[in-house]
Amino acid sequence: MPREHRPLKTTPYWWEDAPVQPLPEVPLEQKVDVAIVGAGYTGLSAALTLVRAGRSVAVFDRQHPGEGASSRNGGITSGNIRLDHATLLRKFGNDRTIAIEAEGKLARQHLYDLIAGEGIDCDLQPVGRFTGTLGAEDYDSNARSAEHLHRTLGIESFAVPRSEQRDYIGSDYFHGGTVRMDISGLHPAKFIAELLRLVQAAGITVYADTAVEKIEQDASGYSVTTARGKLSARQVMICTNGYTDRMDPWLRRRIVPVRSRMIATAVLPADLMAELTPKRMMMCDTRTLGFYFRPSPDGRRILFGGRDGTNLDDPTKPVAYLRENMLSIFPQLDQTPITHTWFGHVAMQRDMIPRIFERDGMIYATGFCGSGVVWAPWIARKAAQKLLGNANEAPSAFDFRAPAPVPFYNGKPWFMPFFMAQYRMRDRIKMRRAGR
Repeated sequence: MPREHRPLKTTPYWWEDAPVQPLPEVPLEQKVDVAIVGAGYTGLSAALTLVRAGRSVAVFDRQHPGEGASSRNGGITSGNIRLDHATLLRKFGNDRTIAIEAEGKLARQHLYDLIAGEGIDCDLQPVGRFTGTLGAEDYDSNARSAEHLHRTLGIESFAVPRSEQRDYIGSDYFHGGTVRMDISGLHPAKFIAELLRLVQAAGITVYADTAVEKIEQDASGYSVTTARGKLSARQVMICTNGYTDRMDPWLRRRIVPVRSRMIATAVLPADLMAELTPKRMMMCDTRTLGFYFRPSPDGRRILFGGRDGTNLDDPTKPVAYLRENMLSIFPQLDQTPITHTWFGHVAMQRDMIPRIFERDGMIYATGFCGSGVVWAPWIARKAAQKLLGNANEAPSAFDFRAPAPVPFYNGKPWFMPFFMAQYRMRDRIKMRRAGR
């Protein structure tokens, strides 16, 4: 067994360099043009778009700004769409499918332009991503997908046969893989801190630790009741994603929060890091309950994450599960201590694609299904333009009906252990077919 550091830190590794902090309390405004609920990537990005269009904006969060998934995620600009091309066609038709796939490229470029244009210091590293496949059939399917991306969208994407795998990852676990060079790594807590800096510099008031308790329509627009009092808003945007609470029971029946947990290794020798991550790429695999992993921005640790289907306060079992799977890929880490573990909530919903929709005149931007680093700033911008009524802005392929409610669900995902067991069974079958 490895030598463990005690105690294991249960705050995000990211907070070591960019701690999430409370904001000074300020008087509650009486009236604004737009009230935004949620001060993560989505809410702050939307606020910036709106204030630069001349709107007065107030942003509310029941936690510190960015304390949710915005400062807890893996910092990989994946911009994944969970549904494959055939499923998208079946669910949404040819035109919307083509638009969804094309918009992913626009969303990622928007993120990079935002970081460069605003001078955001968040350790952006344009290194690409390696996706490990689990067998010959899996490799062939993903190789075709990589070729499709290159042919239809001009994305630098290609297959890596098993004979060349060690050029990209220090592991023999996979049956080759694919590479996408448009995917980068960043420091998520630094990114949200920089967004907060921009928002505050633009004169937007962010009310931290101020839960929104109720929103009611009235003659002037909306009456917004918060833990610190009421204010009036002409328009409202909801950006709560995986942290949707009882304030909006209608949305809560449509958004399922799923824990995504990460672990961080102790600092590793430089030669071992060079072996494990020869090109310092972001990494993932093709399991249904896949894992995502990467070098830390300083290139000294491995950060490893995956879905945590538990509701346990004690992290011992989920940490052991992540560590076991990390060692299956990187047995070289057998004697390496784990120093940090933490989790955040990703927002799943029945459509499994990011969404913009409207209800009772309020605009919703939510449901990023674990890929909010790319999708949240983009969807926020498109939702803000919708709220502004900007006819010159191209419509988003993600702007249509609300996701359907989840049957027998009212905010507590009681069914997650069943689904996690089902997905793990699929992965075991997949791996048996691959000869594992």
